Amino acid sequence: QVQLVESGGGLVQPGGSLRLSCTAAGSKFGSYAVHWYRQAPGKQREFVARILPNGAPSYTDSLKGRFTISRDSAKSSVYLQMHSLKSEDTAVYFCYTRNVWGQGIQVTVSS
Repeated sequence: QVQLVESGGGLVQPGGSLRLSCTAAGSKFGSYAVHWYRQAPGKQREFVARILPNGAPSYTDSLKGRFTISRDSAKSSVYLQMHSLKSEDTAVYFCYTRNVWGQGIQVTVSS
């Protein structure tokens, strides 16, 4: 079974950027879509972005233009590049594929 490990989170000031990574261990992403979700305190987990095996991305409408998802199949990694971060982007970000969730990684946007 694939295991997912997220990295790259942390504290960033409003307007800053972060790149999250999701790396598959034990198996590769292969021909599966990989998703990013996030969960803010007191809120439900919400869809952020998805990338298909052919590299085609999709995003939740409110994040288009600020977030970019990409994948490096050779490294079994998927990335989420986040720009112009806002306080409302503060959340735990999760990677998801093949019915498996990563452990999540905290992103905090604050001055």
